[in-house]
Amino acid sequence: MEKIVDQIVPHVIGARFPGRYIQAPGLIARLGVEARPLGTHGLCLLDNGLADVLEGTLQEGAAGEIALTCRRHGGECSEAEIAAGVEAGRKARADLVIGAGGGKTLDTAKAVAHALSVPVVIVPTIAASDAPCSALAVVYREDGSVAYDHFLPRNPDLVLVDTAIIARAPARFLAAGIGDALATFYEAESSRCAQAPNCWGTHGSPVTYAIARFCRDVIFEAGEAALAECDRNEAGPALERVVEANILLSGAGFESGGVAGAHAIHHGLCELEDVHHHLHGEKVAIGVLAMLLIHGMEEEFAWVKAFCERVRLPVTLADVGIAEVTEAKLDRVAERACKAGDIMHNEPIAVSPQMVVAALKRLA
Repeated sequence: MEKIVDQIVPHVIGARFPGRYIQAPGLIARLGVEARPLGTHGLCLLDNGLADVLEGTLQEGAAGEIALTCRRHGGECSEAEIAAGVEAGRKARADLVIGAGGGKTLDTAKAVAHALSVPVVIVPTIAASDAPCSALAVVYREDGSVAYDHFLPRNPDLVLVDTAIIARAPARFLAAGIGDALATFYEAESSRCAQAPNCWGTHGSPVTYAIARFCRDVIFEAGEAALAECDRNEAGPALERVVEANILLSGAGFESGGVAGAHAIHHGLCELEDVHHHLHGEKVAIGVLAMLLIHGMEEEFAWVKAFCERVRLPVTLADVGIAEVTEAKLDRVAERACKAGDIMHNEPIAVSPQMVVAALKRLA
């Protein structure tokens, strides 16, 4: 019999997920019960725009189980904001970090918890990206441009998703999450075809690609209905499915499957002041459309563009704030997108800045 140790294994494959993921309307009332196994005194980083509304609800949900020290998030997941959170956590002697709000608040909470060597609980108030489940914090400069990706050693210990809260948020956020989820399948496929490693240096397992494909199928099937339910502030069945796709399926799919050109173009777009008032997933949707053009997938491009229009996602550069398209702007985006050693190189073809510029011009 051939010895197993003598067999050649071409790649290490794997998948990673949050410690626990729970989702339901009204779930925030169980915050203390669900978080209690992880710690007794939490530093709670609150999204600055929602702090006045959230703090009382979180304190009530934690009452009798864990004590909370709340801090308003400054708005950017920057090195300065992370350092301020670490200082606040040490001062409060926190043995747990809770992040409540949008993606930048949640990324900051993950980075702060890592620096403090304590567990982290994530409470998203919108389903605008797959940030809640990932072991990743995107660190920005103070001017809003992307500085670097901070890869963390583990995923959040608990992701608690109250869909009643998410249903009350403007539908634009849910649409942006659909844009981020849209990239999951296409980037995982690119990474698979290129045999490129994922964010943590392994290759996606078969379940990873199944999740990425399922993520795509859910948003295509339920996206429009979910937005209609969100317009009515209703946590209906379509919204429940799309929230799970935007947060859990997209999170697991991108992190284990791999990221590639769509997010590379997102990073390039973030170099421009023009786009800073637009959401992550909105810019990622432009990246997906551009990459389909780069790959010459004209029929798929037309189909995805029509879908984006139906689910309120941008399909032109003007839609993400670039009203005046210049060669200088496009060159700047393309150079950052094709940065040496960065995620554009997870595509199965060599993508040059000139190819990115040509694709973006078709979206002008």
